[in-house]
Amino acid sequence: MTAPTLSLRIDLPGGRIGPGKVALLEAIAREGSISAAGRALGMSYKRAWDLVDALNRLVGTPVVQASPGGHGGGGATLTEAGRELVEDYRAIQRAAEDAAGPRLTRLAGRTAG
Repeated sequence: MTAPTLSLRIDLPGGRIGPGKVALLEAIAREGSISAAGRALGMSYKRAWDLVDALNRLVGTPVVQASPGGHGGGGATLTEAGRELVEDYRAIQRAAEDAAGPRLTRLAGRTAG
C-alpha cells in the first residue's frame, strides 16, 4: 500500500498559495530561469509568468528577480520574499503532515487500494 499524502492549499484574502506555485518557485531557484522552470514542470512560459505575477500581487512585493535575456542570456532568482514564502509554506506543510499522519494512516487502512 502506498502511504497517503496530504496536499495543502492556503487561501488568503488576496489569493491562494498551493503546491503548484510553490513547486514553480522551487524550480526557478533550481533552474535559474522562469522558462526553464516552466519546462521542467511541463508548463508554458506564459503560464509560469502568470503564476509569478499572481504571487507578486499576493505578497505585495516581487518573489522573483528576473534579468532580461538576450545575447548573454537572462535568468531569475528568488527574492528574499520568495524564499520566505517557500520556507513558510513548507514549514506549514510539514506541521500539517505531522498532525495529520496518524489519521491519514487510519484512513488509508479503511480504503481500498
